[in-house]
Amino acid sequence: MAMSRKDKLKARFLARPKDVTFEELRRLLRQLGYEEQEAEGSRVTFYREGTGSVIKLHRPHPQPTLKAYQINQVLDALREEELI
Repeated sequence: MAMSRKDKLKARFLARPKDVTFEELRRLLRQLGYEEQEAEGSRVTFYREGTGSVIKLHRPHPQPTLKAYQINQVLDALREEELI
């Protein structure tokens, strides 16, 4: 059975590659029901309505790739919510 785009993105994220972009993260979190809320400066918050689940990050710059600690932080939050 072929993997869906959502499954491929999830699998890529779980593999923790060094080149995951903020845009890929944004797409994954939207697919999992998170909404994005801009904060001050480069800060951004993703939240799931009605669950209390919140993921706060700094948008990476000048490069668009996430740092390893950011990937781990997101994976921990998604595991806690049993989304992965």
